[in-house]
Amino acid sequence: MGVSRRMHLAHIMSLSAGWSLLPSRTLAAQESAAVPADGRSPEDIPKPGRALRFPRDFGAHPGSRTEWWYLTGSLQTEGEAPRRFGFQITFFRSRTDVAPGNPSAFAPHQLLFAHAAVTDLAGRRLLHDQRLARAGFGLAEASTRDTAVRLRNWTLRREGPPEQSRYLGHIEAGDFVLDLRFTQTQPVLLQGQAGFSRKGPDVTQASHYYSHPQLRATGHLTLKRPTGQSSPPREAVAVTGLAWMDHEWSETVMHPDAVGWDWIGMNLADGSALTAFRLRRADGSTLWTGGSWRAPGQPARAFTHGEVQFAPGRVWRSPATGAAYPVSWTLTLPQGRRYTVQAELDNQELDSRGSTGSVYWEGLSVLRDATGQAVGSGYLEMTGYASRLAL
Repeated sequence: MGVSRRMHLAHIMSLSAGWSLLPSRTLAAQESAAVPADGRSPEDIPKPGRALRFPRDFGAHPGSRTEWWYLTGSLQTEGEAPRRFGFQITFFRSRTDVAPGNPSAFAPHQLLFAHAAVTDLAGRRLLHDQRLARAGFGLAEASTRDTAVRLRNWTLRREGPPEQSRYLGHIEAGDFVLDLRFTQTQPVLLQGQAGFSRKGPDVTQASHYYSHPQLRATGHLTLKRPTGQSSPPREAVAVTGLAWMDHEWSETVMHPDAVGWDWIGMNLADGSALTAFRLRRADGSTLWTGGSWRAPGQPARAFTHGEVQFAPGRVWRSPATGAAYPVSWTLTLPQGRRYTVQAELDNQELDSRGSTGSVYWEGLSVLRDATGQAVGSGYLEMTGYASRLAL
């Protein structure tokens, strides 16, 4: 499902209305097909049987209500005592309800958002930042031809043939800088039925959804030192690791009874990829489930509704919001296969009320098998715990 990807539109509009639209260098020529002001092609609305086409579907789908490109993973430094980090980079695009025929260049037909975070395990801290802007003016752009998203000096773009994708992500946040390269090592994973992923009992509650698991990550991470530590104020380190990318676009995801979701994307040490999610009611019961399993070199096995079970374990309560998050889960898959998902740091709550208007938990976690052995690593996301996720 990815980061908390829906918004209070009135809140967003009030924020974006006051932003100064500064000139900015546009994307390169091959990325120049930016989100059109009123491009609402019915082809962008998810529907069963619609075959995904690449590289076109790597790009933006401005006719759909909501879209996100979502990268997470685990990084480490080299040396005898490597340091480990988690990271998140997410770009969102949202179609507003401004009349498509409005000719003004300032009409916010499309809004772009971005979240970024770093989990510093040695420092036991989470660093995060966020961005928001209306599309256009070179300030915020999302190509419809391929993955090429810009929000000021935050960028994500794809290069190479569709079967050999390389992603370049650059984030200059207040407390950190991420400059990372992600290289495809496995075929694209089409979630659900050939990329059509149901999210509820109504067929309209769905997304087009594909993943890039087991991405090889390399690059540099620059961190602001904690207050009181010695200079220099920033520390740059070379990092390598494994990452996961999701790209989804949808018109309607959540059923009216759903308040949020729980989701995992896990890279296993043997090369397998595990996705699992559930939509959750206010009483904590499960409304809908899904996900997939893919072993190396094998076709993906999509989970139908009811085949995945989430059982919450230990709970951590946020001192900032009072929200109670299960930071340990037992996950039961078909054929009785059972895993435990455990957060590597309890406090990985992100307050994004300055952009998408929501608070959610998104963090680096370990996957353990039934014997307790660590067999994978990835990200756990939990939304709708601080308050109902407004769509």
